[in-house]
Amino acid sequence: MIELIASPASLQQATALMQAGIDTIYAGEDYFGLRLPHSFERSELTELIQLVHSQNKKIVVAVNAIFHNDRIVNVQNYLEFLAAEKVDRVTIGDPGAIRILQKNQIALDYWYDSADLVTNARQVNFWHQHGAAGAVIANEVPYQELQQLVPNLKAPIQLLVYGAAAIHQSGRPLLTNYFNFVQAHQDKLDREKGLFISEPRKPESHYAIYEDINGTHVFANNDVDLMPRILKVAQLPINHWFLDGLYADETGFVTIAKAFDTARTSFEQGQLTAAQCLQLDELVQQNQPANRAVDTGFFDIDPDDVK
Repeated sequence: MIELIASPASLQQATALMQAGIDTIYAGEDYFGLRLPHSFERSELTELIQLVHSQNKKIVVAVNAIFHNDRIVNVQNYLEFLAAEKVDRVTIGDPGAIRILQKNQIALDYWYDSADLVTNARQVNFWHQHGAAGAVIANEVPYQELQQLVPNLKAPIQLLVYGAAAIHQSGRPLLTNYFNFVQAHQDKLDREKGLFISEPRKPESHYAIYEDINGTHVFANNDVDLMPRILKVAQLPINHWFLDGLYADETGFVTIAKAFDTARTSFEQGQLTAAQCLQLDELVQQNQPANRAVDTGFFDIDPDDVK
């Protein structure tokens, strides 16, 4: 069975996503999780958990931040809270947080998620030996490498099939430092500001950037859209498809989720064709925010060209 996972921007959107066919809601709080469309603090997260479980769906909570000493002391209490709320699994990338989970025997399944670091089967299998039920594969792993990676896995992997692809994170407040340097007044540095940076002498480059409690986050020029290649993804097989709602349109994201649900259903019925994928991709592109283009990310790139 293919699992569709999506990150919502609100309780209302979470409901709509589940109605559109999403199996698992991915959410959390910015203090503990990275690059979330909405920071669900505890009371709201409790409401979301209850909502998801009332629909017989699953919820994954992000605990994949990079924790310094001042913040990791709060991880145990948060994990215990999540266990008490009976979340279905968490994603963790910091070995210190994994140690807290296991040392205190907190009853939570976890998937290993250290973003760009998870690029080979040996790493996935290593963390599986250390209790991980699965892993989130890096966005930079192209199809040719996935073909070699998947047959050697001892645990499932999650792949980004739609949404913004982070290409850099710094724990430093780079935007604050920049605006302080140029002595420019900026009242907002978060994602809603819509800031971007360009490469020198490459005016066409347009890297979205924002700052939050976890530092500064930079994203690829275009959002990932693997609908044109989703048949290849399913045939590998990779059965955990992640749709990231970070920069998505509130209602358009729901339509996009439904398109991936249609592709999933057709594949499981043995009826998905390349032509249908292209038709569904038209729907994806029609519901993409006007200021954000899409492409297949690293999927089609020759591994020798990945730099």
